[in-house]
Amino acid sequence: MTWGVPVCRLDQIDVEGGVVALVDGAAVAIFRTHDGNVYAMSNYDPCSSASVLARGIVGTRGDIPFVASPMHKQAFDLRTGQCLDDAAVRVPTYDVRVTDGVVRVGGPRQESP
Repeated sequence: MTWGVPVCRLDQIDVEGGVVALVDGAAVAIFRTHDGNVYAMSNYDPCSSASVLARGIVGTRGDIPFVASPMHKQAFDLRTGQCLDDAAVRVPTYDVRVTDGVVRVGGPRQESP
């Protein structure tokens, strides 16, 4: 059995860009950072109530990879989904792997206490 849902080829995601895929009924944003890492989180921006995070700006704050929402510019840590601008806001993240050049998304990660 193969792990996760195949969503696209890695080369279909621009470096420091994102794409969105429907995974088990959920809109998931998948990002590729400048250092080659791939992250997945909900595409839903809770600050603007819009499904837009895949169109956000990818960057870093110190050593934290983030995406800034294209709506109100809140930054979300790509690793944890934590909003860097509001400690009360978090976006669900998903397990993601690249196998033979194919990006696969697993289930949502459980939040750490």
